Order: sequence, then structure tokens, then C-alpha cells
Amino acid sequence: MPEKNPAQEAVSVLETVDVATGARTVLQEFDYIVEAPNWMPDGQRLLYNSQGSLWLFDMASKTSEKLDTGACNRCNNDHVLSPDGAWVGLTSGGQDSQIYIVPAAGGAPRQVTVNCPSFLHGWSPDGKALAYCAFRETGHDIYTIPAEGGEEVRLTSTPGLDDGPEYAPDGRHIWFNSVRTGLMQVWRMEADGSCQTQMTLDGDSNSWFPHLSPDGSQVAYIAYKKGDVDPGAHPPFKNVEIRLMSAQGGPYRVLCQLFGGQGTLNVNSWSPCGKKLAFVSYRLKRR
Repeated sequence: MPEKNPAQEAVSVLETVDVATGARTVLQEFDYIVEAPNWMPDGQRLLYNSQGSLWLFDMASKTSEKLDTGACNRCNNDHVLSPDGAWVGLTSGGQDSQIYIVPAAGGAPRQVTVNCPSFLHGWSPDGKALAYCAFRETGHDIYTIPAEGGEEVRLTSTPGLDDGPEYAPDGRHIWFNSVRTGLMQVWRMEADGSCQTQMTLDGDSNSWFPHLSPDGSQVAYIAYKKGDVDPGAHPPFKNVEIRLMSAQGGPYRVLCQLFGGQGTLNVNSWSPCGKKLAFVSYRLKRR
């Protein structure tokens, strides 16, 4: 008998955590995989991906509504909101992934990138640029491109994987994670790619997907225990931590521990007020 896919044997738990107290609140459980919640600007809904589509979850009614993304029917966990909340940037596909933009209310997608694969992670505060990870013949690096489309600009060029680029709220910096020093660590650079600086020194872990709080003062990220995963891998169904540190660097604080990984905190999921984070944990079903 063929082995079952673990993703088919998991329950997804959509949660929030209070960044001051660490108190967790379960919003909904799903009998299938959901991933990567973004908090909508209204503070009442979350955008997540599941089964190739994007969905809006209403926290009051506990119901989900599918977002119309037209021909983009392989949406993954790389999606972001425009600064004004009017648009959703999404990634659709596998190793042929491209970046698209759709109205936040749903509608026909507009393709932004030409080269693939490209995986969206950040939208500049002025709305003019997108930041993304891309696999090219030159390596696995971070790029930017005008939101209206155009020529992509390569910002990193070191060996190994650079991923998860996200703009700081003031637009001065792009935060990302890189394996260039051995373990996966959180880095920061100027928006033009200069002054690339390592911000975490987590010798016990591999740290992924830094997300800046709305006021730019704090950074949340997810960490795998060293030895549980290869430095360049972020699989699901692992014991991980959501950590919080100052945007100036320094020691981190463990916000919560959970069973998750891929799909938990891929995109910025800070609440508009900056008091909570949304995330997904998982629970394997008993056979």
C-alpha cells in the first residue's frame, strides 16, 4: 500500500498570539492544510492560502470565503498586501512560479515577473516595488522589481540560499534570511542591497522569515532547532519557535513553541495594531 502524504493527515490550527503576554487564541481548526495568514488592514479578517487558492477568514463569523484570483489556481504561501490594502500580491505555481497582483476584493490577475521561479515576500511602503526570492542560473538570491512590472534587480549574490525579503515600514531596509554563514540567520540590508548585516547570532537554530512590526520596532521570526533540518530547508511538521527581537538586534525572546514550520509564519502576519501575530500550527491525525 502506498504511503500517505503527511499533509493529508494533518489538522491546521489558525491561531493568534499576544506579543506582550504570549497568550495564544485558537480561531479555527481545519481538517486540511492552510498556510501563511496575512492580517487584513481592517483588523477583522485574515488572508491565507489553501488547496491552491487564497481565502479570507472572518474572525467574527469564523467563516472563510474564497478570493477570486482568476487563472491563478496554484497559489502558495508567498502572498502579501499592498501598503494601502487595495491589492494582493501573490505567487502561483511550483518551480515555474510567477508573481501576480489582484484586487483585494478579487479579480483578474496581472503578471509582474517574467523570469521563474519567483517567490514574493515584500511590498515597499511607497507601493512602487516588490521584493522576492528567485532561483536563477546565478544562484538563489533576492531581487526587486517595479510593482508595475519591468526589469528585475538582483540585490544579493553570495553562495547559498537568500530568502524571505521584507521591507521595513520606513522603506529604508529589507530584512531577509540567509544561509551564507552556515546556519540560516536573519539579515538586514539597505533597500538598494548595500550594507548587508547579520542580525541574529542564533547558534542553536536556523532562523527564517523576519517580519517587522507595524511601528518597525520589533522583528518576529520562526526558528528550527539546529540539527532538526538542513540550514536551507524549512519543512512542515517540526517543533519550532516564534521568536521576537528588537529591530536593532540583540537577544531574542521566545514568544511561543509549536508544531509547525512551513506554512506557520511565511508572510507578515502582524495585526494592524501591532499587538498580535497570526500563525498556523499543525497536529498530525492519529491513524
